[in-house]
Amino acid sequence: MKKFYIETYGCQMNVADSQIVARKLAEQGYEVTEDYKQADIVLINTCAVRENAEQRVIGRIGVFTNLKKSKPQVKVGIIGCMAQRMKQQLLEQNKTVDFVAGPDTYRHITKIIENAEKGERPLDVILSKTETYEDIMPMRFNDKNKITTFVSISRGCDNMCAFCIVPFTRGRERSRSPQTVLNEINSAVEEGYKEVTLLGQNVDKYNWNNGEVDFAGLLELVAKNFPQIRIRFATSYPQHMKDTVLEVIAKYDNVCKYIHLPVQSGSNAVLERMKRGYTREWYLDRIAAIRRIIPDAAISTDVIAGFCGETEDDHKQTLALMQQVEFDYAYMFKYSERPNTYAARKLVDDVPEDIKSRRLQEIIDLQNKLSYESNKRDVGKTFEVLVEGFTKKSQKQIYGRNSQNKVIIFDGDSSMIGKLVNVEVHDFTQATLFGKLKN
Repeated sequence: MKKFYIETYGCQMNVADSQIVARKLAEQGYEVTEDYKQADIVLINTCAVRENAEQRVIGRIGVFTNLKKSKPQVKVGIIGCMAQRMKQQLLEQNKTVDFVAGPDTYRHITKIIENAEKGERPLDVILSKTETYEDIMPMRFNDKNKITTFVSISRGCDNMCAFCIVPFTRGRERSRSPQTVLNEINSAVEEGYKEVTLLGQNVDKYNWNNGEVDFAGLLELVAKNFPQIRIRFATSYPQHMKDTVLEVIAKYDNVCKYIHLPVQSGSNAVLERMKRGYTREWYLDRIAAIRRIIPDAAISTDVIAGFCGETEDDHKQTLALMQQVEFDYAYMFKYSERPNTYAARKLVDDVPEDIKSRRLQEIIDLQNKLSYESNKRDVGKTFEVLVEGFTKKSQKQIYGRNSQNKVIIFDGDSSMIGKLVNVEVHDFTQATLFGKLKN
C-alpha cells in the first residue's frame, strides 16, 4: 500500500483542505503517514498570502530534494494557493516538484499523481465557480486528541482588497448548502470532537439559495442542532457584519464570545487605497455593536503597517484606533507586495523598509500593553475552559481556551482533556492566563 504525507502551511482553511485531500487519497487505497521519509507521495499544501510563507515552502522543497536522492520514486507535489499563484514557475524552478495542483482540483488528485508516476509533470490550476467539496467528508488525520476541528462553509472571496491575493488563488465566493455543513459537523461530533470552527474567507457573506439562509441563520442552525459542542467561526468582515449575527452569538451559550474583525488600518485614506469598503467610523460602529450586544466578547484584529502611501499621521490614526477599541489581541504585519494584486499593479510600495519596521514595532508594543491590560481584567473571574492537553513545560499542568479564545493554564491531569471545566483566573501575562480549578 502506498503512503502519503501532507505538510500544511498557512490558514485554517488549508488545514481543512488537507483533510479533503487526505480523504480522496484514502478512498483510492493510499495510507497516511506522519513520517515523510516513509512516504511514496509528499504533498505540500501552501499559502500565498505573505511572501515569508512562500519562502518557508521553498526551504522545505530542499529537504524533499534530499529525500528523492535516496528514494527517487517519491513524488513531490505542491498544492494550494502558492501552486495557484506560481503555476508553471514552480515546475520550471524546482526539479524536485513533480506536479502542481490548485485548491479547486482536489477531486482528481489521485489522477494527477498517477500521471506524475508515468513520468509526466502535471499542472492543474483551473479555478471553479462552483466547487465547495460539500459532499466530501474530511479525513481528520494527525489529530490524536480530537478536541477541535474545522468545517468550511464557503470558499473564495469577492472583496478584492488591494493588497490581497486570495481572490486570485481561491476564486469567487460560493457557499455550501446548510445541510452538508450540518452533516460534516455531525460526523465530527460522532468522532468525538468538542469544538468546531466554521471557516470562510468572509463568513458574513455566507449566502445559500439567494438569501434563503444567511450566516446568522446558519450559525443558529448549528447552535441549535449541536448544543453539546462549542462553535467558533472565522473570519468576519467589517463591511458585512450584521447585528443579527451578534444576536445569535449572544443568544446561544455554545457559540463562543469571540470575534476576529480585521481592521488593517485606522486611517480612512489608507482604507480607501486598500479598497476595504468601509471607513474608520463604520468599523468603530461595528465595535460598538459588539460591545452593546455581547458585552463579554473578546475582539481580535489584523493590522498592516506601511501600506502604500501611508503617512506618519495615518500610522498615528491606526495607533489611536487600537487604543480606542482596546483589542484583546492582534495579528500584526508589515506590508509586503503580492504579485497581480491591485496594489502591485496600480500603487507604489513607497514606505521605506526601516519605517515599516519601526511602525510595526510601535503597533506591536501598543498591542502588548493592550493584551496585558485585557488579561489583567480577567483576574478573579471564573471561565468555562475546554481542556486541550498538557503544557509543553509540565505533565502536571494542562491548558485550554475559554469562550473568548484566551489560553488558560492550570494544574490538572489527563482525565480532564476534552472536558469543560470551570477555572478561576489568579495570575496572567500578556499572552496567557493562569488559574485554579474551581469545583
